[in-house]
Amino acid sequence: MLPQVVLRLCTLLLCGLLLSACRHEDAAPLDQQLYVWQRQWTPAHVDALSGSRADFSTLRVLALQAYPQAGWRRARIDAALLKQDARPLIAVVRLDGQLHALDQAEIIHQVQQVLADWQGQGLTLAGIEIDHDAGSARLPAYARLLQRLRAELGPQLALSITALPSWLDSRELPGLLAQVDSSVLQVHAVSDPRHGLFDPRLAEQWARRWARISDKPFYLALPAYGVALLEDGEGAPQVESEVALGQGGRRRELMADPRQLSELAKALRNDPPAHLAGLIWFRLPLKGDLRAWSLETLRAVARGDVLDSRLGIELQEQGGLFDIRLSNPGNLDQPLPEQLTLAVAQCDGFDGLGGYSAQLRDGQLLLTRHQSGRLLAGGTRAVGWARCTSIDQGAAHVRP
Repeated sequence: MLPQVVLRLCTLLLCGLLLSACRHEDAAPLDQQLYVWQRQWTPAHVDALSGSRADFSTLRVLALQAYPQAGWRRARIDAALLKQDARPLIAVVRLDGQLHALDQAEIIHQVQQVLADWQGQGLTLAGIEIDHDAGSARLPAYARLLQRLRAELGPQLALSITALPSWLDSRELPGLLAQVDSSVLQVHAVSDPRHGLFDPRLAEQWARRWARISDKPFYLALPAYGVALLEDGEGAPQVESEVALGQGGRRRELMADPRQLSELAKALRNDPPAHLAGLIWFRLPLKGDLRAWSLETLRAVARGDVLDSRLGIELQEQGGLFDIRLSNPGNLDQPLPEQLTLAVAQCDGFDGLGGYSAQLRDGQLLLTRHQSGRLLAGGTRAVGWARCTSIDQGAAHVRP
């Protein structure tokens, strides 16, 4: 028999391991929220809000923007739809980082006008968020604005700010954070976009550094979108996101990788930094938004589901005429494959569709992509047609 002291030590060790396992499994999931960032609301918001309600607790809605030259611009929201949605609502005021100065009186006036307008339409606000990409040298002036705004808003409305990782090296950061109830650390598109929209390694490092500075709740703003870089050979490229720039030249598309974001979210759930309250995804995807993840993919990443993509070919035949479609029954958006190959017999007509061209070679119909694009999770796309005596679907192949 083991000595009594050894038995007690083993028992204590086993209890510690069991308690640790229980704590890991019972850890509270991170809150998931959404940015709604469209200045013009459309009927597409109805389905997008309805489809996001089960997985995202709070909406942070673009309300007002201030530009150096164009002045103030309000978003045209659908107040009735937001009221029906009934989730906690935070109005976001965007102050362009290129503003020459922060006119405290005018900014506070504009914020109060928006508050009065929204409340007059029956909306109950949980808070205000100020989104201002200030340089570190301007943080003292920004802190003074926030201090005054905090006093004007009163205790019934929470005040939060969007924050930049570059502020981590500023001695002014603690004083700035003292003026607000929470902060939202933006870890996407914070440097030259030519280097990518997102670096998961840096994002986690920034989050853990932020946790050592901030003693208040903070969130991470994460990307669920893409941009295009428009290069004309002169100077830095222009970044095209929600709104088309109408500019020619070479175009390169960048898209945040759902797999990278899923791994980061998993790491943060398993070992959350102190004071991390949740994740906020930019942005609510609308039907037809070519530079946003599908809602299906966004929900899967937010829930921590296994990401799965199974591109396949579907055939629909009527009187010898085959419609050829590409399908994605998984939960992960995928780039359009480079080529589809189908074994065919006795074809007297064929063509490609949806960005594909068709060619018949040695009993095979080749559909080759000549335009970039994505097939959203759960979606299908017509890629061609053929009039043949037969097409062997079992011999169809998709080449990435």
